Amino acid sequence: MDGWRERIGGRIAVTLVTAAALLSVVAGIGGIVTRPTRRLSIVSALPDEAVVLVGFTGAITGFLLLVAAYGLRRGLRAAWIMAVVLLPLTAIQGLVGSTVAGPVLLALSLAALLALVLNRRLFATEVDLSPTQWASLAALIGSLGYSTAGAFALGDQFNGVSTITDAVYFSVVTASTVGYGDVTPATPLAKWFAMSALVLNVAAFAIALGVLITPAIEARLTNALGRMTDTDIDLLTDHVIVLGYGELTEPIVDELTAADVEFLVITPDEAAARALHEGEDVRVLTADPSDEEPLERANVATARAVVAATNNDAEDALAILTARQLNPDVTIVAGATGRENVNKLKRAGADTVISPATIGGHLLVTSALGGEDSEAVARQLLDEE
Repeated sequence: MDGWRERIGGRIAVTLVTAAALLSVVAGIGGIVTRPTRRLSIVSALPDEAVVLVGFTGAITGFLLLVAAYGLRRGLRAAWIMAVVLLPLTAIQGLVGSTVAGPVLLALSLAALLALVLNRRLFATEVDLSPTQWASLAALIGSLGYSTAGAFALGDQFNGVSTITDAVYFSVVTASTVGYGDVTPATPLAKWFAMSALVLNVAAFAIALGVLITPAIEARLTNALGRMTDTDIDLLTDHVIVLGYGELTEPIVDELTAADVEFLVITPDEAAARALHEGEDVRVLTADPSDEEPLERANVATARAVVAATNNDAEDALAILTARQLNPDVTIVAGATGRENVNKLKRAGADTVISPATIGGHLLVTSALGGEDSEAVARQLLDEE
């Protein structure tokens, strides 16, 4: 019951943060395009310019809060911290803003903040970035810092740079290669600095996009194709590995799902993998189950059991040999489509081989001759196996 309440509380917190983010964007844009009326603003002593500034910052804060909401859905601690920092800002923006949505944004932000604080234990997953990703982030921040500090230090050699805001503006415009032309170098030294800032910022942005965005795109494609990411697989232990998927393995997957057992299906059929992943939310690895690499990725060394049921006894034998080589102690169960292959699969390394054709034939004959109850016979055959 406590776990159920925590999950509901976490979902409510994420929903409130998402709603506050969307409303912050809408209220921010509304504050920009409309004239400040002050009819609904609690703070009436601020100048109109401050209210317009709140509109700009409200839109930016809303977009950042949407990013935090996405991270909260994954249980990230960094996203929780980000949301806790941003929600007071959206509350202030709702307090100062001049649109009708201001009071609603204030209440929604406070409610979301309270929900996050009460459910903080649910958001404990650490951000798992590789050293390359951390290096790309450092390069991006360093290049922006270099161009900002340099522009501010050489402000008298630039046309249009007199404050730190101008320096930041120059840095962002240069890094994005927009180049409005309102800030220009006036001396050879400033020109050399501007060229160095352009090269460094463009290179840092390109590297950061490639290192940070590409893995996310690959993860989405992997999910769409019914494949698992390395992180998902690394979390598996004491699980069951099902090799192949077809008519023979459908009831196996159903039984494992009903028994709430951690399991992973390895199949080369992308259509079947996608159907399993999307339709039944089953962990699937799209690969040849007889190869060593997918079995190693599936953590066969820590698996509880391996079930070989590819509907092809020759492929089952290869998969059994590979699994037995990688983990000599794992329990291997195989389903033989041909009764003549039962002993062959046992010699390949299977601990138990079940022949559906043999069991089905025995049950039919027993029932037809009026012998023992068919269910009792089935249990006896399984116990003997």
